[in-house]
Amino acid sequence: MFWVLLLLLAWAAAGTACTRLCLAAVHAAAVDTKAAMTGRGHDLTLYEAAFLSGGPRRVADLTLVSMARQRRLLLAHTGWATVVDPRGRDEMERSVIGAIGPEGQSRIEPVRDAAAAADAVGSLADRLVSAGLAVPDEARSGVAAAIRQVRLAAAVVLALGAVALLAPAQSDMPAHLVALWFALPFVLTLSCLAIARVEIHPYAQWASPAGQRLLRALVRRSTGGDDRTYLTSVAVRGVRAIGEPELRQAFAHRGPHHEASPWRD
Repeated sequence: MFWVLLLLLAWAAAGTACTRLCLAAVHAAAVDTKAAMTGRGHDLTLYEAAFLSGGPRRVADLTLVSMARQRRLLLAHTGWATVVDPRGRDEMERSVIGAIGPEGQSRIEPVRDAAAAADAVGSLADRLVSAGLAVPDEARSGVAAAIRQVRLAAAVVLALGAVALLAPAQSDMPAHLVALWFALPFVLTLSCLAIARVEIHPYAQWASPAGQRLLRALVRRSTGGDDRTYLTSVAVRGVRAIGEPELRQAFAHRGPHHEASPWRD
């Protein structure tokens, strides 16, 4: 009955992972309950929209693009940033200028990293979390980690099932019935991921469901070809929304970023 022991291990892996994901979802759902009461009537700024769409790095990107369009910062297609006007108009711009350094020139990637980690972005994140519009770090990371654990559990179930089928026969149980028993915990993990894709997916984002509703409302109000509409598009969609080829090329010199959804590899 060696396969029974493997089956118990498969159920343990699947059950533990799915339970953790359910608990993470319950914890994250409390964010939307608070947001339903505190987030109503809130008008998003561009910095807030950028954070809710892509996190701290998106805020840094928006600041760089905004300053470049105002000709107060030069972003070369080679990936270098040069300060033209050293007077920042707000905390975000001052963070970018400070990240570039006293020489007034630096590569874009370290500037982006430093600006994203600045106190100004941290204060912005705290305000959005307090308003119930952003998902707290612990809730978002908890959901992402739980999703990865369920994926790992599915792979473990498959591996244990393969071992049980390939091991020398030690019982009268037909192979197809053994496979069926292992299929049950595997289906459990897949079903859990499918349900989580719909029910829990919003809590793996930067914005809470209430914050996402405000983002959609902001996009609907952003019409026309003015500069604010352009910057709104960059805030929501990121640097891929940049229309100027040379400016877009400047951001192509960045290293790997970490804005990807936990649903992607």
